[in-house]
Amino acid sequence: MLRGLYDWTLSLAARKSAEWWLAFIAFVESSVFLVPADVLYLPMALSRPDRAYRYALVATVASVLGGIAGWFIGHYAYEAVAKPVLEFYGKYDEFEALRTSSGIGFIILMLITSGAAHLPPIKVVTILSGVIGVSLPLFIVLAIVARGGRFLLLAWLLRRYGVQIRDFIEKRLGLIAGAAAAVLIALYFAVRYATA
Repeated sequence: MLRGLYDWTLSLAARKSAEWWLAFIAFVESSVFLVPADVLYLPMALSRPDRAYRYALVATVASVLGGIAGWFIGHYAYEAVAKPVLEFYGKYDEFEALRTSSGIGFIILMLITSGAAHLPPIKVVTILSGVIGVSLPLFIVLAIVARGGRFLLLAWLLRRYGVQIRDFIEKRLGLIAGAAAAVLIALYFAVRYATA
């Protein structure tokens, strides 16, 4: 299944609509959707390393705009929109615990870890930022740094080591996915323990 998803997303890079799909997924991921933009970004950049920075810019801009939408949902439409979305993903109880115990410093840390490593999910952090009233300009700057930093680092790595990384990923896709999941889970619990 993982190989099929990888092959399908890699095939999207050849389509004229690929950048639009990347922008759409990056936008909705930051506000209401579970699937990360990396699912499309990485295969696209692997297929066309010469466009890796362009794709990184598209993903960053769309992700930050989606984060702003999440902030507005949290700030102005918590009961009507955010609460049902959080309940749908089974994140409401976790969100409420974060909401009652979070300060600006913790939100900044979560925004950076979420933007860089998806833990906790970015949509939870963007909505929470709006709910507790994080300054919108500060939120935007942090989102640009966190999301843009990750996408630009990936673009640099893919441009520099594109063919070698592609061969490495294709031969070890299952192992890489498992290792990445383990690292992200460990990072998430380390951050939660450090801030508890």
